[in-house]
Amino acid sequence: MRAFRAGFGAVSEAFYPAAASLLHNRRVTAAMEQLRQLVPPPAPAPDTDWNSVESAIGLRLPADYKEFIDTYGGSRWENYLYVLAPGCPNDSYDLFEWKDWQTEALEGLWEFEPRPAELTEKGTRVIPWATTDNGEMLYWLIRPGQGPDDWTVLINEGRGPRWEHVPHTCTQFLAAALTGDLRPVLLSDNYFPLSNHRVEQVA
Repeated sequence: MRAFRAGFGAVSEAFYPAAASLLHNRRVTAAMEQLRQLVPPPAPAPDTDWNSVESAIGLRLPADYKEFIDTYGGSRWENYLYVLAPGCPNDSYDLFEWKDWQTEALEGLWEFEPRPAELTEKGTRVIPWATTDNGEMLYWLIRPGQGPDDWTVLINEGRGPRWEHVPHTCTQFLAAALTGDLRPVLLSDNYFPLSNHRVEQVA
């Protein structure tokens, strides 16, 4: 069980959920700031009506993802990884389109191969938020009772049955991957990250 210092002594996060949430939010904010420093936004991002987006999806989305899209928009990173944006004019990078496509694709997939361990709990689901040139899919892993800011990353390899869980938010994942602090097994280390980081808006 993790603990942190608050005044005198170590205090368990389990008994102070508000404090634990504050720590989590600070880590997420730090990840966005790190991304801005590593790769400044190339241009102002298009405005997004998040109330309409979340109403259409039927779920609240993570705050760090919304801040990311408000900062970078839908974007291609290192000429390899594409972060999906809701309502992108190009269907290839539209969060709405990918959510529908992948929901249908996964329903068919489970007829031929077992679910990964992370998806065996009843009520657990995934929503795609990024994809790659190699066909890997990056999902939010949504467990029962979790709020959107607690969603973590689940990767499915492009041409095979392997899955990889990364206990980071989407912006924590990106920041850690770009700095090399995180080396996802299922992503190509030949292309991601590059030594000179690149980002290009696609929406």
